[in-house]
Amino acid sequence: MNTAPSALPESAGVAAPGYNAAPRPFYWSVRRELWENHSIYIAPLIVAMVVLFGFLVSTTGLPERRRAVLLLDPAKARAAIEMPYNVAAMMLIFTAFIVGVFYCLDALNGERRDRSILFWKSLPVSDLTTLLSKATIPLVVLPLVTFAIIVATQVVMLLWTSVLLIAHGMSPASTWTNFSLFQQSLILLYGLVAIALWHAPIYGWALLVSGWARRATFLWAVVPFLAIGFFEKITFGTSHFASMLKNRLMGFAPEAFALNLHSIESPQLTPGKYLSAPGLWLGLIFAAVFIAAAIRLRRYRGPL
Repeated sequence: MNTAPSALPESAGVAAPGYNAAPRPFYWSVRRELWENHSIYIAPLIVAMVVLFGFLVSTTGLPERRRAVLLLDPAKARAAIEMPYNVAAMMLIFTAFIVGVFYCLDALNGERRDRSILFWKSLPVSDLTTLLSKATIPLVVLPLVTFAIIVATQVVMLLWTSVLLIAHGMSPASTWTNFSLFQQSLILLYGLVAIALWHAPIYGWALLVSGWARRATFLWAVVPFLAIGFFEKITFGTSHFASMLKNRLMGFAPEAFALNLHSIESPQLTPGKYLSAPGLWLGLIFAAVFIAAAIRLRRYRGPL
């Protein structure tokens, strides 16, 4: 009589059906954030469609304008041809920043408000894993999503421009020569990483406020900084704090790039200067402190 073995030998290396040996809590925590927050990719897609619609409308009369642009000196011609693509990228990068900030402001407050925090705390997932998965969204996921959408948008713009020029008996080479998609994509990816790291303390602060405030998280996140800035201006007549905030928002550009407005070449990347900038590391330290405080807050916070 044949008898079925009660268990597979360990040397077989075959898992039993339905058995998952690696639960990967961090991976599934990130997936949870994507499932619950569709705005992470829907908002950039909507902005991309608006940008494309505006671009299609603006291409009316493009062949005539392109002939006039090609009569300019190379630097001005390149700037004019690149402008629509750069504007599209900047609008989507700004959208990603806004989405990231509001996502962080609602990340912890939302689960307390809808009382789902009781369910999520019942799972074998630590507060550290939960907070790191939430911080991953603005620091990693959003830049990657934005990169993919920007590149796709620029490809559509390039193809439409080429078709329009060919239809009017012109060569599309003037577009592809002055706007190198591959080179610009590498610059874009580098820029998105630089921006995300530079803005890390902003996202960390938003997560901390989200875990602390009971309501009106945006006001609690913004009003203290406005109050400090006004107090300094009224009391001392200076604006050092406002300058610091401005640097935190836009100071990545002079550190990450060496811009030459009089050159037709692409911006020179300066990763060494960027990585050695004190502002970058000071910001990352503050981001780590804010996230650590948010982890501790979540550990003891209950539903609203």
